[in-house]
Amino acid sequence: MDMQSSERIEAPVEAVWRGLNDPTILAQAIPGCESLEKTSDTAMSARVVLKIGPIKAKFEGSVELQNLNPPHSYTIAGEGKGGLAGFAKGAADVSLESDGPDATILTYVVKAEVGGKIAQLGSRLIDSTAKKLAGEFFSSFGAAVSAANAATG
Repeated sequence: MDMQSSERIEAPVEAVWRGLNDPTILAQAIPGCESLEKTSDTAMSARVVLKIGPIKAKFEGSVELQNLNPPHSYTIAGEGKGGLAGFAKGAADVSLESDGPDATILTYVVKAEVGGKIAQLGSRLIDSTAKKLAGEFFSSFGAAVSAANAATG
């Protein structure tokens, strides 16, 4: 499944870039995130609980930052295993573009794949859930970065 969109964030590019690399801000923005810990400069481990249709699953996984081009773009790739529920893996190419001195347009292209019981739910339900979760993440992320920027600005 592929999806793409953009979000306008009320913060300069450098502040948005810092947020994209801050596990505290990312954890606040990831729907269902129970923990997100940095394991190196470009890797994190995560635990997320999600409900997709009738299936509720706890995913344990890892996130890696790739193709870093600070402060303009990177790829965030992740993979999680949800036990009997199955697995999810995917990547998002994220790019930042200045929209005046105090705002940024964050554009993302996501590619994701699921397997196991979750995959049996049907692509329409999975696609709509993935779009909803991506929208929630980037909206929450934008709000968290804007608030952090306002507090330090």
